[in-house]
Amino acid sequence: MRKNILTWGMLVMMMAASHSCTTHYAVSQVSRTRLRIDKTYDKPLDSQTAEFMKPYNDEVDKLMSPVLGKAAKPLEAYRPESPLANIMPDVMVWSAKFYDEKPDFGVFNMGGIRASLAQGDITIGEVFDVSPFENHVCFITLTGEKVLELMGQIAYRGGEGVSKEVRMTITKDNKLLNATINGKEIDPNAKYRIATVDYVSHGNDRMTAFKSGTDRREIAGDESLTRSLLIEYIKELTKKGECLDGNIEGRIIVKE
Repeated sequence: MRKNILTWGMLVMMMAASHSCTTHYAVSQVSRTRLRIDKTYDKPLDSQTAEFMKPYNDEVDKLMSPVLGKAAKPLEAYRPESPLANIMPDVMVWSAKFYDEKPDFGVFNMGGIRASLAQGDITIGEVFDVSPFENHVCFITLTGEKVLELMGQIAYRGGEGVSKEVRMTITKDNKLLNATINGKEIDPNAKYRIATVDYVSHGNDRMTAFKSGTDRREIAGDESLTRSLLIEYIKELTKKGECLDGNIEGRIIVKE
């Protein structure tokens, strides 16, 4: 009986959908094929294709191979806290000096970090691997109440990149226990300026608290791309004779 009820229910839904979404189009043909994935596609390019591609490959290599600086150790991104996931929000806060901004802290989504950095030389191409998206730095204001909501959402995600000003304690089942900014409890009635990514500032990656933000300032131009800022950050370190480095500092602690 239950099976019949479900069947009739689905039929009613399909009939309702067909009447509510009328269209003049109809499927005329359905076809499929199977593509074998094997070593065939591992074969080197034929000489003619290789010759055609060479100048383009050479140009890409010329652009991507310059060394910007060095990584002090392997830098990876993982939850709840990791060296590279600490570096990226710190870079967003660091970039504020170029835009006359003074953020209280920074947030960078883990989904925006697409590769790790090996110890040693860092090339432009490797920075592109880390941050390949056309994302720009953005500054936005949240009330303390919404910051606490944001911290809860970061906890629910099991961690995101947060800058050195932040300290959070979360549970194993991803609930927020407490959070501070610059060593102080978050005041629900205060306002906090945040450096983040334009994509995140619109509430993406389940950080919906950002939708309540005010005074959003999205910085346009190639120089404000997250990878461009990371490049400049590494260059500044190199000029000082320093390597890019990041450590686990207790920014996000999971309580056992």
